[in-house]
Amino acid sequence: MMKTTLQHNFYTLDSGLRLVVIPMPATKTATVFVLVGTGSKYENKNINGISHFLEHMMFKGTTKRPGTMDIARELDSIGAEYNAFTGKEYTGYYAKASAEKLDTSLDVVFDIFLNSKFDEKEIAIEKGVIVEEINMYKDLPQRHVGDLFEQLLYGDQPAGWSIAGEKETVVSFKRDQFVDYFNTHYVAENTIVAIAGNVNPEEVKKKVQNYFKSIRHGKSIGKPAVQEEQDRPKQLINFKETDQSHFILGFRSFDMFDEKRYALSVLAKILGGGMASRLFYEVRERRGLAYYVSAGTSLYTDSGSFSVSAGVNNEKALEAIKVILAEVNKIKNQGITEKELQRAKDNAEGSMALGLEHSDGVAMNYADSVLFHNKVLTPDEELAKIKKVTLEDVNGVAKEIFDPKTLNLALIGPFKDEKVFQDILTI
Repeated sequence: MMKTTLQHNFYTLDSGLRLVVIPMPATKTATVFVLVGTGSKYENKNINGISHFLEHMMFKGTTKRPGTMDIARELDSIGAEYNAFTGKEYTGYYAKASAEKLDTSLDVVFDIFLNSKFDEKEIAIEKGVIVEEINMYKDLPQRHVGDLFEQLLYGDQPAGWSIAGEKETVVSFKRDQFVDYFNTHYVAENTIVAIAGNVNPEEVKKKVQNYFKSIRHGKSIGKPAVQEEQDRPKQLINFKETDQSHFILGFRSFDMFDEKRYALSVLAKILGGGMASRLFYEVRERRGLAYYVSAGTSLYTDSGSFSVSAGVNNEKALEAIKVILAEVNKIKNQGITEKELQRAKDNAEGSMALGLEHSDGVAMNYADSVLFHNKVLTPDEELAKIKKVTLEDVNGVAKEIFDPKTLNLALIGPFKDEKVFQDILTI
């Protein structure tokens, strides 16, 4: 079996902050990554979108670097790649640069995390930026259909709301709401720092300890438990004059702590995980119905889904959905083969090897496991669990989740008659 050969050092610092350092002597880069255990599922209706807005504000100036350009110029001057992202259950900030510039990366990333100003003028300007970001996403059907699918699954609760929020809410935010959210969610106990690359773990530990001496403290704020109720197939058809119909067809599945997730990931690879998958062959190669078609999983702390995504000719949308449902039904009733199982395992091993070549991918992988499991789950350990998946495991999971009662279809396209889709949602 592949060995990552990556050692790691995991520390819980005096402040309560958790730090994982992964030395990668063969690379010339180092990534500084900070992950916070908060996202849109931790919001209420009045502040939906604040996690994402706050992420934007973290690049708008600190006491040491007063303006946006002070931060950008410093990172650009060392050739760094840097960005941030917000999910439903986490928010992350990172900078990747030459390992020789580690001190600069540390100083800038930690400065924005600890000392952002949330200037009122900058907040007012950024409202316009985020409204345009929301408009952009709604103009990208391939992206927007994902929001509609989660809205269909979870409805009017934080899990079903958009990460970016609604425009009306975003423009209403006041500075004190950012300060309050920042002080209560961005605390040591809820923060992971991961540093991967050509670094010395003990030196890194000392530096991180020094930076975070005065980090905020507080109990991690919980989120409401996801409510799930469904007893029949559901659909959400969004009428839009598009040249192509984009849809996600999916089922409710398991959360990220369920051991069946490994069999589920194998199932996703076999059904729609690449050019040799069943759906790619049947939908694209054999019938020419789509340019892209793929299967995947979305696993959260207390819910999950298995879905198929595709972009198809408008006139062929019904046919494509029928073909996908037929392939789902075939796996449910007839199962997979030993050859398919082995190919999926080999694919997982190869993908993991590629992901471990870059310091940013490694830092994010390790931080993610610490945030959600409070321990490092190494790629070797994850791969070992995938390798243990049996034919019976995959076939059992397929029979369990491919249930017509938990089938959901979100679609964007020029369709006004929803009943035509309702009539074919069966397996």
